[in-house]
Amino acid sequence: MFRSYIYLVFCALALTFSTGNSFGQDPQYSQYYAAPLYLNPAFAGSDLQTRIGANYRSQWPGLDAQFNTFSVYADTFLEQYNSGFGLMIMNDVEGAADLRSLTISGIYSYELRIGESVYFRPGFQASYIRRDIGYYENLVFANQINPEDPFGPTLPGNTDLSGLGEPVNMLSLSFGGLLFTENLWFGASVHHINQPNQSFLEDESLLPRKYSAHAGYRISLGHGAMKRDFTHTYRQRYFVPTLNYKRQGPFEQLDMGAYLYAEPLIVGLWYRGLPYKPLNSESNRDALVMLLGVSLPTGLDIGYSFDYTVSQLGIQSGGAHEISISYRFPDRNPGAPRLRETLLPCPKF
Repeated sequence: MFRSYIYLVFCALALTFSTGNSFGQDPQYSQYYAAPLYLNPAFAGSDLQTRIGANYRSQWPGLDAQFNTFSVYADTFLEQYNSGFGLMIMNDVEGAADLRSLTISGIYSYELRIGESVYFRPGFQASYIRRDIGYYENLVFANQINPEDPFGPTLPGNTDLSGLGEPVNMLSLSFGGLLFTENLWFGASVHHINQPNQSFLEDESLLPRKYSAHAGYRISLGHGAMKRDFTHTYRQRYFVPTLNYKRQGPFEQLDMGAYLYAEPLIVGLWYRGLPYKPLNSESNRDALVMLLGVSLPTGLDIGYSFDYTVSQLGIQSGGAHEISISYRFPDRNPGAPRLRETLLPCPKF
């Protein structure tokens, strides 16, 4: 019964968000710093090394209306131009209607030194987005739901909507900025500034702008044990409180929590939601997120996180599972002087 209810409601909402005067919502990652180019274009080349990575998220696997998101990215930094370049490809599949979104993004950033160990990075992103409905026959329309028996069989309805099965192609433009010091960072981004039309019909349905603000502070916990390698340095230990605020259309969320880094192990715990600000008279609670990851000296980072759902869907939804992996290629000239000694202090997950 619960699955049938979710199925009907989700399919109706999926169509509503895709047509008419609607509000759509971009995919999200709980490990938002493990998807840096998706979070903010200013992160392109921020490691000053060539980097590749991949992210996978499965949300609500216990329901028919689950979400699956997969993305890959690569970025690098050209020191002679103070510029970072990135490429990101994302595929997102939503719910029983199999609403698919393919995004291909080109990203550019520029690094400025504005003070002693203080840097600012503006970034720009241009994205091609293609959306289509995989299973048109799975959609349930509002006029097919019996208001006297919403959990019962669907009714015959007028589903002859011309053009609904045709894919939608969009160009989206986004900007961002990142300010950081040795231990502090603050970033902000605006995606879909041009608000492209996402409607599957012949009317207009603008993709809402997505606003994000993210910040944190790295607190040193002193040196750990000596590394067993040729560097003869100590293992790093940090405590890093962070937050990430997002708003798109009527939807708002706040991720707030902290990471503990005892090289090479990283554990994290944070909360997502805005319980003091209800949405459509419903409590705006989402999930508790738990993370376990490793950051190896070879440049390989691997993370796994689980979202424990605290919204009305409950844990029977299956929560969300997320895996991230990235690799930083070693410097070609490790002995050469670097543009800056200050490393970006934000966590890798």
